[in-house]
Amino acid sequence: MPKRGKKYVNAASLIEAGKEYSLEEAAELIGKTAVANFDASIDMDVRLGVDPRQADQMVRGNVSLPHGIGKSVRVLALVNPSKQDEAREAGADHVGLDDYIEKIEGGWTDIDVIVATPDVMGKLGKLGRVLGPRGLMPNPKSGTVTMEVANAVTEVKAGKIDFRVDKYGILHTSIGKASFDADKIKENAQAFLNTVVKLRPASAKGIYVKSIYLSTTMGPSITISRSVAQK
Repeated sequence: MPKRGKKYVNAASLIEAGKEYSLEEAAELIGKTAVANFDASIDMDVRLGVDPRQADQMVRGNVSLPHGIGKSVRVLALVNPSKQDEAREAGADHVGLDDYIEKIEGGWTDIDVIVATPDVMGKLGKLGRVLGPRGLMPNPKSGTVTMEVANAVTEVKAGKIDFRVDKYGILHTSIGKASFDADKIKENAQAFLNTVVKLRPASAKGIYVKSIYLSTTMGPSITISRSVAQK
């Protein structure tokens, strides 16, 4: 096991071993555990009692965090000319169709989210090999395939995030930055957890939320009491 640096060890010493923290306590503490030399992201990991191999237990959704995630989200709108002005006015960073499809085929993926209209999805199928592994393929379930282009772009820019359980039944997402005050961290975390609870599959039996952890980039994790996911 690699030796931990002094900053990490000092940060870890602030966390009481074996303790399950309330969301309020964790939100107050998390900023003090940041060890990176930049404004680190605050990540939340939630282990669920689901089997993602079963289609009816795949947990996937989106939520608009009340305080955003603390970074500028780069949005590409892949739409026909009739929708392009709408996308630009809503704040999309890149707008087009065939020209951007060609760029993506060439390996360009300098974006965070792609919004598209249903009528162009046929053209995007060939981009699955590039976009799929990066989580960039637009999807109706996440609200990124829609005729309401302006609304979709605005929501993403304002802090809407998508999440999907991995093959181990764990959700990973960023809910803010280490520079956020405790109230913003708490409210973003609670909004995410509330959404996860609402998405519980009917076929999931037993304990749904098994564990919750909060951490900063490269920092130690804080165990959160599972009771916060039942509020």
